[in-house]
Amino acid sequence: MSEPIKHECGIAMVRLLKPLEFYLSKYGTAFYGLNKLHLMMQKQHNRGQDGAGIACLKFDLDPGNKYINRIRSNSVSSIQDIFKQAYKPFSELSLHNPERINDVQWLKHNMEFTGEIFMGHLRYGTFGANNLENLQPMIRFSNWMTKTLVLAGNFNMTNVDELFNLLIDRGQYPVETSDTVTIMEKIGYFLDQENDKLYHQYKKDGLEKRDISPRIGLDFDIQQMLVNSSKSWDGGYAIVGLLGHGDAFLMRDPAGIRPVFYYVDDEVAVAASERPVIQTSFNIPEDDVKELQPGYALIIKKNGNISEEPFAEPLEKKSCSFERIYFSRGTDSDIYR
Repeated sequence: MSEPIKHECGIAMVRLLKPLEFYLSKYGTAFYGLNKLHLMMQKQHNRGQDGAGIACLKFDLDPGNKYINRIRSNSVSSIQDIFKQAYKPFSELSLHNPERINDVQWLKHNMEFTGEIFMGHLRYGTFGANNLENLQPMIRFSNWMTKTLVLAGNFNMTNVDELFNLLIDRGQYPVETSDTVTIMEKIGYFLDQENDKLYHQYKKDGLEKRDISPRIGLDFDIQQMLVNSSKSWDGGYAIVGLLGHGDAFLMRDPAGIRPVFYYVDDEVAVAASERPVIQTSFNIPEDDVKELQPGYALIIKKNGNISEEPFAEPLEKKSCSFERIYFSRGTDSDIYR
């Protein structure tokens, strides 16, 4: 095994690539994304015995509207608890205002978890408290959408103290020493830097302040942000992140210690810690599910452009054998190879 066992968590992501009305027309539900996230997390429940959380990001809401929703639970049946909370308002709506349940735009503006990107995390930890503050997804809020970050991951950084001290050396004051918070602040630092660079560039070009933010979202270089953020990381990780304006990314450590897989078609882009989770949730052949290469990131821009880009030089592959076998399903053909 490549490292001491601390976390072998699970992650899931669903990015809808069509307008929400499309899924209502084709699948008969305005909650297609939430339903698929629920299914994918249920199929990874073995990874979430200590807690779970979900988040949703909505596109193109007017200022003053909440565009990120999140629920976390550390109950014994955390997945059931989370989705019971998420679905309850829809059940009440069906009972009292059934005409609204298929009004996609009304739902998006008035109900939570009716957005375009969904993220889920399942925590399996053998140390530390399982209070809500330790559960993911974590959110780094900002009044600038392009500086807002939602993060969840399956990782164990072996140099957390070093990373913590690097933040201090930059003048920051981290309030926690956990790898989760440290990684979020490390990415957040370079997220801010990329934003500030573009802001000053566009201001110099004469753009009005209110026009600069959407322009930053269009031109934001996620690959460079991840290159800069990960330079000093040491350990295994599979991380999914969302930026407030609508970009998303999935990244895997250069040694391939943590597993992560993805699938893309013209309707969705999805990711999970296990290949069969995607296969069975979307009823697709094994070969259609791709393993993210070590040292690469899957980058999904808000406009729907998707690319797999390197952010670190790949190393000798050191997949964690414990995680690969113990947490895998019997239907995963990879474990027999």
